[in-house]
Amino acid sequence: MSRLSIPSLDTAPEASKPTLDAVNRQLGVVPNLFRLIGSSPAALAGFTSFQGALSKTLDVKTRERIALAVAQVNGCDYCLSAHTYLGLNLAKISPEEIALNRQGASGDATANAAVQFAYKVAKERGHVSDADIKAVRAAGFTDAQIVEIVGLVAENSFTNYLNEVAKTEIDFPVVLAAEAA
Repeated sequence: MSRLSIPSLDTAPEASKPTLDAVNRQLGVVPNLFRLIGSSPAALAGFTSFQGALSKTLDVKTRERIALAVAQVNGCDYCLSAHTYLGLNLAKISPEEIALNRQGASGDATANAAVQFAYKVAKERGHVSDADIKAVRAAGFTDAQIVEIVGLVAENSFTNYLNEVAKTEIDFPVVLAAEAA
């Protein structure tokens, strides 16, 4: 059971309902995470704005790979479960690739640079080396894309931290961080 109250669609604050309804139309369901964030209309507006902007960056596979790496670093079972599901079903990432992503790697050379960098940013809380920057640039990522990778780490860290604080009930097929890929 969640340690923080997760409103239903009916009991969510009025200011959150239009966004939650949009999530419901898009996904056919409103995951517990969105309803949890929706308990604060300000947090929901900020999160969905940031998420929406970053959804236009990189490609869906790279974004999901980064989400998996960050969730593993942060030990967030909710986000590992959600992004494993999305990785398999939306981004069409193989189970073998998902296992690599959770370890901060990828079988694709370009994606590997992004995932390794994101993993290190999350693990080292931003304290990366010049060599780390050089490696991601050498893979073809621009400075703007490096900013976007850090943005994705921040977006995913927010949901990881919130789900760990709340102990949000997992509403996806369960994947556990402790069961390393």
